[in-house]
Amino acid sequence: MTTTAAAPPPPCPPMVLVFSASDPSSGAGMQADILTLVSLGCHPLSALTALTVQDTVGVQSVHPVSAEVLEQQARTVLEDMPVLAFKIGMLGSVENVLAVAEIVSDYPEIPLIFDPVLASGRGDELSSEEVISAIREMLLPQTTLLTPNAPEARRLAESDEDEGEPSIDVCAQRLIEMGAQYVLITGTHENTPQVINTLYGADGVIRRDQWERLPGSYHGSGCTLASAIAGCIAGGASVEDAVRDAQDYTWQALSNGFRAGMGQFIPDRFFWARGDDEQPGKEGISVDAS
Repeated sequence: MTTTAAAPPPPCPPMVLVFSASDPSSGAGMQADILTLVSLGCHPLSALTALTVQDTVGVQSVHPVSAEVLEQQARTVLEDMPVLAFKIGMLGSVENVLAVAEIVSDYPEIPLIFDPVLASGRGDELSSEEVISAIREMLLPQTTLLTPNAPEARRLAESDEDEGEPSIDVCAQRLIEMGAQYVLITGTHENTPQVINTLYGADGVIRRDQWERLPGSYHGSGCTLASAIAGCIAGGASVEDAVRDAQDYTWQALSNGFRAGMGQFIPDRFFWARGDDEQPGKEGISVDAS
């Protein structure tokens, strides 16, 4: 009797561990991270940092998970599965910042993409000055790529010596001096005809991309971009290529967004699975690269 050798198991998709808060609307937070990573062919692992009460209009309350439970979630999956990238969103408390900083310090070889969620789209305060101070001291020195919008960059990089509002170039330089290897500052909040996103490294501007400014306001655009970058890096892309491809993906998700409730639009992270093969998006324009 002949026997047939068992077929080898299929390869695992790239795995990304996300530290983020839950959003019941699935527009932002952990749910947005999961949707984005799955859309890009990754397998998301999750370490929940907080429960929130929110909808597409705004955040009503934030309830941080204990640092002990957060650490148990992360270390359990890290000991079981091969993680190729970390993605960090809202952390919820100083204790959680410290816990995540300690966890990722044990895995310095894993790229860390950090979206510093400091406020909601409506402007609800989500991070105290104590949390911001802990982020500067404990997480920025371990960050591969930081993805703040312009207000977040200014808040993270502000100095008592500032006489006015620092430029985003100055903010990026300061954030890199604090330890981040790369900084991608997004321009959705700036008063420019097009959205200009700029990637900085230790030697200055690496690329600057322009995108058509879409009408309306979107819930979870920053989460989508940072998770898409993490997914691309987990899939083997360089930081610069991941930033380029993730911007394109995010713009497409936003341009196909839908208004599910009474507030902001929700990006459609599965735009490619619906309707025509030809999507109405456009390529970004790189206007400065070195």
